[in-house]
Amino acid sequence: MSTSRNHQRSGPAISTASLPDIVFMLLFFFMTVTTINNSELLVENDLPKATAVNKLDKKDRIIEIYVGTPKKNMEKALGTGTRIQLNDRIAHLNDIVPYVLGELAKKPEAVRNFVTVSMKVDKSVKVGVVSDIKKELQKAHLFKVNYTTYQSNDPNMGF
Repeated sequence: MSTSRNHQRSGPAISTASLPDIVFMLLFFFMTVTTINNSELLVENDLPKATAVNKLDKKDRIIEIYVGTPKKNMEKALGTGTRIQLNDRIAHLNDIVPYVLGELAKKPEAVRNFVTVSMKVDKSVKVGVVSDIKKELQKAHLFKVNYTTYQSNDPNMGF
């Protein structure tokens, strides 16, 4: 009877010496390309629901405008009427053109022609306010407007 030994051969050990370098490089990359939106929502923003929606993928090409009534804790300072929020401040209709032109100037020149204004309008806001905002956007030659909604699963909701 012959004796044979079962030798398991293992490959060479993988060096993990460069692993901390890779982790810090990834951490630095994500810290530089990630933006954090620090603006607090001052208006009610109960968005309407829709059955046919498209997602805007490129967040760097979006300028956001919020429209709604002031939140309950802000009613004393802002009243109860419809308000427009640009970034973290309440604005008037005539503030829209300077705001969007300023935001447009912050964008890289290569994407300025592809910028979309995303209007996040509370479902209780009157259409006239939205129409007035669109007229202001036309003055700034911004014609690509998106209305943000929630996805609805109700098939009877279609138009």
